Amino acid sequence: MSVGLIALLDDIAALAKVAAASLDDIAGQAAKAGAKAAGVVIDDAAVTPRYVTGFSAARELPIIGKIAIGSLKNKLLILLPAALVLSLVAPQAITPLLMIGGLYLCYEGVEKVYALVMPHAAHAHESALEATSLDAKSIEDEKVAGAIKTDFILSAEIMAITLSAVPSGSMVTQAIILAVVGLGITAAVYGGVALIVKADDLGLMLARVRTASAMGALLRSIGKGLVTGMPYFLKLLGIVGTAAMIWVGGGIIVHGLEAYGFGGLARLIHDAGEAIAHAVPVLPSVLRWVVEAAGAGIIGIVAGLVAIPLAAYVVSPAWRYLKSLLPRRRQKEALADEKK
Repeated sequence: MSVGLIALLDDIAALAKVAAASLDDIAGQAAKAGAKAAGVVIDDAAVTPRYVTGFSAARELPIIGKIAIGSLKNKLLILLPAALVLSLVAPQAITPLLMIGGLYLCYEGVEKVYALVMPHAAHAHESALEATSLDAKSIEDEKVAGAIKTDFILSAEIMAITLSAVPSGSMVTQAIILAVVGLGITAAVYGGVALIVKADDLGLMLARVRTASAMGALLRSIGKGLVTGMPYFLKLLGIVGTAAMIWVGGGIIVHGLEAYGFGGLARLIHDAGEAIAHAVPVLPSVLRWVVEAAGAGIIGIVAGLVAIPLAAYVVSPAWRYLKSLLPRRRQKEALADEKK
């Protein structure tokens, strides 16, 4: 009996070592996959703060909390199982779905530029899409819904990049890695966004420090700098977020076309980046990235300009028609219940 017990304990210890090694492997793979998705993560962090601009300070953190919860639902309840199922059943469907998401990002970004350049025409376009909300709660709900929709596209890209970076293995391992990356990225993005939007409150607190020492003077200077600089920083971040949507969306479309054999645009953008990097030897990697991002941004602007009238004259009327069918169906069901 004692020998059998010792053998059993040895087996348990061996299983524990295997499990620990598996956890280390999963953590390593999740870190590598998350690093590959870093570009989209930065775009996500840049896009989100613009959704809380214009609201009172008391509503900033609750709005970010709502968006973060929606982001987790996007990643864990919808995108994770969808990514696993698509990778098994219809891997060929992932690319066109991502391209549709990229087109949506281009539309969102170019629409913001359109509103800045031609505000009256943009207002008419928005009115044609849907009625404008007048009360604060409806405006907040619309902002949160818009942020979650945009997050869905960016999260889909993150999950797709993660899945492509994970070596083929068991579905359970892939699911765990996707979940770890999704949770980590959501915490990093929305935790960072919360710090950014509340930095002015921290600055106000530091500016009120009354200590007469040199440290107190330094803290007051930092606080005044935060209070003065954060509005400009948030505006800059909003511009970066809009640009990020356009160049990420354009990049998704370019890579999608390349996957279907239309690699001319991707090669042109890549060659332009290489040419600039060789012509200007100062910071070649940075210059290459700037040129490639600009190329993707140009494609994104063209795609967004095409998507705006498409949304106004095709997608929105079709959506309104589908929504109008729902009350009719409910009326028919109610009449059928009355007859019974």
